[in-house]
Amino acid sequence: MSTKDWIEKDYYKVLGVSSDAKPEEIKKAFRKLARQYHPDQNTANPEAEEKFKEISEANSVLGDAEKRKEYDEARRLFGSGGFRFPGGGGGRPEDIFANFGGEQTNLSDLFGGLFGGGGGSRRAPRGPRRGADIEGEVTLDFADALAGAQVSLQTSSDAACGTCHGTGARPGTQPTVCRVCQGSGMQTSTSGGMFSVSEPCRECRGRGMIVTDPCAICGGSGRARATRTIQVRIPAGVTDGQRIRIKGKGGAGENSGASGDLYVLVHVRPHKVFGRKGDHLTITVPITYAEAALGAEIPVPTLDGGSVRLKVPAGTPTGRTFRVAGRGGKGGDLLVTVEVQVPKELSEDAKQALAAFAAQAGEADPRAALMRSLG
Repeated sequence: MSTKDWIEKDYYKVLGVSSDAKPEEIKKAFRKLARQYHPDQNTANPEAEEKFKEISEANSVLGDAEKRKEYDEARRLFGSGGFRFPGGGGGRPEDIFANFGGEQTNLSDLFGGLFGGGGGSRRAPRGPRRGADIEGEVTLDFADALAGAQVSLQTSSDAACGTCHGTGARPGTQPTVCRVCQGSGMQTSTSGGMFSVSEPCRECRGRGMIVTDPCAICGGSGRARATRTIQVRIPAGVTDGQRIRIKGKGGAGENSGASGDLYVLVHVRPHKVFGRKGDHLTITVPITYAEAALGAEIPVPTLDGGSVRLKVPAGTPTGRTFRVAGRGGKGGDLLVTVEVQVPKELSEDAKQALAAFAAQAGEADPRAALMRSLG
């Protein structure tokens, strides 16, 4: 960031605090905004990432007592967009920077702590640049999602050109150091002879090198689209629509910068029998009217292809759920919901037996309380 950009930015406004805000107020404001605009919470909103960077930049200055002091002094000097001499007249430059702390200072001292020490004439080398984050998608079977799986995933991202190996120059040639910035990627200009402003070099566009004979594949950029197949481990218990972050598996960085991250969107095929409820498996099992009324011990299938025996007590109503501990996968349980099946057709003997049962049972009208509540 150039000195000019730094001075013109209102970091207090970015964090939504007053210029006399206490350190704890600044910290609280930053945490609130960081949660709101964090890229992980705004994957579909690219503007949130820029806002998050702006918030982080503001906090790095206002959250540091020394940098905040320098920033406040710079804003007081440069005021509302212009440089002000004491008394509104044409005083000497050294008078402007005298006695900030009992000693004479200058712009290099004033901004040294924020820009790595030294004045505007000092060039900083180009630093490492983190690679871009990339995204991919996988589809898993129900059982694999529950147990975890390793899958092959094809990704495409920017990387160093394989032909020129990132130099941008045609094989057999080499780029030359930029004569303007001497390889730093930055150049310094002065405004009215009073102070220096650093900005990306116009000659090399910030690269620090000049390519006179560009690579035919990447056109001199040193970067090309690369496709690769990687093995990705999907953790156990993943759910449909979940987004998994694989650190360091994204685009390659520049100038020894770290690689970006890979974000994998997981789709899970539904199972024809089982469902999911958190860490638990669910299943609906039909039982006969006689089993519900008299009680029974029934077999219930499990995801691994086996079965367990479930005791259904006499008088079990339809829709009741039983828990079979430890058979749900990933430490969960198997939740079994029974559904009483009413026969659609009965033989004459069955009808007579059922009528005799009803007469013998002498059951009260199950709707009597409902009718009374309406009457």
